[in-house]
Amino acid sequence: MITTFLRIIKYGFLSFWRNALLSTATLSVIILALLVFEGLIISNVLTKTALTSLQEKIDISIYFKNDTLEDDVLKIKKSLEGLAEVKKVEYISKDKALEIFKEKHKDDPAIKQSLEELEENPLLASLNIKANDPQKYGIIADYLDKTDFKTWFEKVTYAQNAIVIERLGKIIDTAEKGAFVLIIFLALIAILITFNTIRLAIYSNREEIGIMRLVGASNSFIRGPYVIEGIIYGLIAGIFSVIIALPIIYFLSPYIQIFIAEMNLWNYFTSNFIGILIYQLIFGVALGVISSVIAVRKYLKI
Repeated sequence: MITTFLRIIKYGFLSFWRNALLSTATLSVIILALLVFEGLIISNVLTKTALTSLQEKIDISIYFKNDTLEDDVLKIKKSLEGLAEVKKVEYISKDKALEIFKEKHKDDPAIKQSLEELEENPLLASLNIKANDPQKYGIIADYLDKTDFKTWFEKVTYAQNAIVIERLGKIIDTAEKGAFVLIIFLALIAILITFNTIRLAIYSNREEIGIMRLVGASNSFIRGPYVIEGIIYGLIAGIFSVIIALPIIYFLSPYIQIFIAEMNLWNYFTSNFIGILIYQLIFGVALGVISSVIAVRKYLKI
């Protein structure tokens, strides 16, 4: 049994090398499909990191009128902290807001001089609210709109943040759908080309297959090499797709980090190298096996 299996593998490799030109074309298409699949994995990580980073920077800020007492602001803070949707509420007094503003613009002499000429603090006290889930900001905003305290509010910054989250979500969703459609398209092309390669291999070996039938070779022994050939396509394409991606990711990593500071793409890729390689091999072998099995069933009548 082991001898038979080894012979099937041997004939699979022989079939692969006999059609070198067709094998190269088939591998190229499968590699391209796998590169897109790999790109989808990485882009999914990038978009999630970017979205998380943006969500961390987004909050609801309530600015209070000048005549609002600090005790009243603290009451509102306590009431918000009682909401299940709220993760954290930070109180920034007028004095604290002025300190932050001065620190932020300490290198701007014009602003510094303007502040010195003012007789009183022009900034407003505020509460910055962080939600446990970005989708819950709407619930918090509704609560603020219905509360009796809203007469003390000067401004609530929610609408513009909601638009940012919604637009970013739509962009990410569209990009993911587009990449998925492209993978399906390339996978179908890869299956079609591999299917035709196996079909031509069966046709070119038809006399040899006839002799094998006459001498009593089993169905699995005759069919096996062509399935092995499909597996070989998938394995080689999977390995090459990762090798090709390495220099591309190394080159792009510093540029991506400019836009997404929290994401070091090269470190992510190298630390997850084995997992990505396994995904690529599984996807590549699946493409090869599916197309070879279809070709064998259709054209190798035993």
